[in-house]
Amino acid sequence: VQLQASGGGLVQAGGSLRLSCAASGRTFRIYAMAWFRQAPGKEREFVSGISSGGSTLYATSVKGRFTISRDNAKNTVYLQMNSLKSEDTAVYYCAADPSGLASSRAYKYDYWGQGTQVTVSS
Repeated sequence: VQLQASGGGLVQAGGSLRLSCAASGRTFRIYAMAWFRQAPGKEREFVSGISSGGSTLYATSVKGRFTISRDNAKNTVYLQMNSLKSEDTAVYYCAADPSGLASSRAYKYDYWGQGTQVTVSS
């Protein structure tokens, strides 16, 4: 499966952005999907995940501010990001796991998108 992330940009602190990740293929619905991010000089970290059944996971740092969702008819997963902070600045990557089980562990995900830059100015 191929993943194409989009929706990043420059936003002021307190603002919102919605990221999208479009997947190729007819089996999108069976995949668990996730968002990870990597800030300059830091390791890639888990942000949020959604199982094939719609169960969601969030990193503590984004819980209550970010919402992950999926539209299987459009082969797309979204990340709605509200109340953005400067520490949310990073390249955001979407990932897919054919097991269907959402996880915070990057090694679980077999497919990765190219990343989209999110910059939050304070």
